[in-house]
Amino acid sequence: MIPKPSEFNRRAPSRWSLLAGLMLLALVAAPRTIIAGEGGVSHVIPGSMATLSDLPGTSPAWFLKPMVLHYSGTFSAQLPTAVGLAGDVDATTNTVALAGGRTFETTVLGGAHYTFAMALPYTWVDITANVQTPLGTVRRHSEVSGLGDLTVLPVMLAWKTGDWQIDAILPIYAPTGSYEKGRLGNTGLNYWTFDPTIGAVYSNKAAGFNAMLHTGYAMNTENSATQYQSGSLLHFDGVIQQFLPVGPGFLTLGAEGFYFYQVTGDSGAGASLGDFKGMTAGLGPVLGYILPLGQQALSVELKWLAEVDTKKRLEGDYLWLKVVYKF
Repeated sequence: MIPKPSEFNRRAPSRWSLLAGLMLLALVAAPRTIIAGEGGVSHVIPGSMATLSDLPGTSPAWFLKPMVLHYSGTFSAQLPTAVGLAGDVDATTNTVALAGGRTFETTVLGGAHYTFAMALPYTWVDITANVQTPLGTVRRHSEVSGLGDLTVLPVMLAWKTGDWQIDAILPIYAPTGSYEKGRLGNTGLNYWTFDPTIGAVYSNKAAGFNAMLHTGYAMNTENSATQYQSGSLLHFDGVIQQFLPVGPGFLTLGAEGFYFYQVTGDSGAGASLGDFKGMTAGLGPVLGYILPLGQQALSVELKWLAEVDTKKRLEGDYLWLKVVYKF
């Protein structure tokens, strides 16, 4: 998906490029709903599967992908957490993750390029909240750090034809992170998530234009420590990007939006607040640089995604830094 200098010119985007961009912009800018879930969070994070740096490959290569994510959010009402109900929550997380994988030469299922990948995070959590106790409400503060939940992608398929690419991806989130019932902050969620995802990508290298939309359906198992099962969610990530030749590579300018909708309510003996469905909208800019290095490539991406109009979950900002080296 990374364009070579010889494939790029300064022509204006074609009418089909503009049409694809306008359609996607209408999708990502519309008001959206998102899962609340236990703790007001989920394994699926806005921006984690959205841009060129996240796509399955279409040529054989290894890749390494270090990532940094900063999130800061607040919530004024009550959230179900590992210590029970907590209100007036103020939380900040910083995560460093290392992902890696391989796109294989042999194609499968009618010409699909196959990629296998994994990602392991390490997270620092700083959270303050009003916690209900038998003696009344107490303001508590927790600082926790440790491994987060492992992401395994055993299936990443990409069918490439002309300017279009169709993706089929299966992220699986395993409960490997640190979790303790009765602790306000945890780096893991203590349940599995299976998130089959499909997507379509339009990439016009001649015009330097890229647009994509990915849709997933995340299904969660029960948290055995709290008997709480977060509901399944339908989620969307959409991006439009423009490539500009700068130096030996390409500057990428774009916008990203996300749409998550909880299809089923939260359940289980620990779901004292009922189905606990929430809503939010998210949109933000994406800035990147791609440096082709012969058969190798290096890309750097920075994005800021702001949540707006949020109910029944933490509301804040996501700041992503991603670096991808293909070799």
